[in-house]
Amino acid sequence: MRIAQSFLLASSLLATSAFVARAEINVVASIKPVHSLVAAVMEGVDQPSLLVEGAGSPHTYVMKPSQAAMLEGADLVFWIGPQIESFLEKPLETLPANARTVELLDAHGLLKMELREGGAFEAHAHEDEHGHDEHDHAEHGHAEHGDHDSEHEQEAKAAHDHDHDHEEEHDHGEKEEHAESDHDHGHGEFDAHVWLDPVNAKVLVQEIEEALADVDPANAAAYEANAKAVMARLDALTAETTASLQPVKDKGFIVFHDAYQNFEHRFGLTALGAITVSPEVMPGAARVSELRAKVQELDATCVFSEPQFEPKLVATITEGTSAKSGVLDPLGASLQDGPDLYFNLIRDMAASFRDCLSEAS
Repeated sequence: MRIAQSFLLASSLLATSAFVARAEINVVASIKPVHSLVAAVMEGVDQPSLLVEGAGSPHTYVMKPSQAAMLEGADLVFWIGPQIESFLEKPLETLPANARTVELLDAHGLLKMELREGGAFEAHAHEDEHGHDEHDHAEHGHAEHGDHDSEHEQEAKAAHDHDHDHEEEHDHGEKEEHAESDHDHGHGEFDAHVWLDPVNAKVLVQEIEEALADVDPANAAAYEANAKAVMARLDALTAETTASLQPVKDKGFIVFHDAYQNFEHRFGLTALGAITVSPEVMPGAARVSELRAKVQELDATCVFSEPQFEPKLVATITEGTSAKSGVLDPLGASLQDGPDLYFNLIRDMAASFRDCLSEAS
């Protein structure tokens, strides 16, 4: 009898240890929200590594040598895509053949919001090249171009300067190609900040779980169980945030750059415009004057900055207007890395909207 009980106990322990076996793969995630979702799916098995730390912006990020080495040793890399982490495009192309990369923008079932024009939103560059003029933007009106041409020249220069910083990593020919690629991705046809919709986050979790199970089948059961638990938490988060923002749904605001459509669409908020489409390039004086006038004309309640970029610009735009200022952080710059970061990020963003919009008259 005791032998049988010992055998059953040993079998149970073996099953448990198999369920939480340490992953035999090196997993890397690009930005904090992605890292958080990956960490949640891997919880109890292992921890992924993070590339863009702290308040770093993936739009302008330069990897440290230690991070480059970490990436080169990865078996599985999760990133959103070149529209967000343009700094990863070239390094990912040079990974060993056995390394797998998962571009989460390709996840089946994502809701993708088309970039906007009109109101205080900047018009896209290269409209003819990308075919944006064939889309119907009637509901948004038409944006004034202001000093658009000069800003376009600044943007091209910024792309070139950004590549110059990578001179030790790439040869001259590669730098020219990278500059062109960065510039094109800066004007993608849709808002790539898809993680800001918790319903989209469920799609990302499913994609993450499937990739992890495929590369590390020994822990497939753990990944599946974790993914189900995370999705249930995301459903609760969506309901909680919807209720939290209900009182301020009718108040307009302007954001630093047009990165929040997924959040706005999910929770019924009303953005009146964006300071810039390309966060790498600050708007010129004419654009700032235009936006100050737009804040007054559109009766914007709040103008939001971001911790990754210069906050003084928002103060300049709101000067002489009744608009309040707030901060939106789409990356969780000040939050502790880990499986809870994503949930705290969405709650903090909802609180920023609610506090600023409810305080303004």
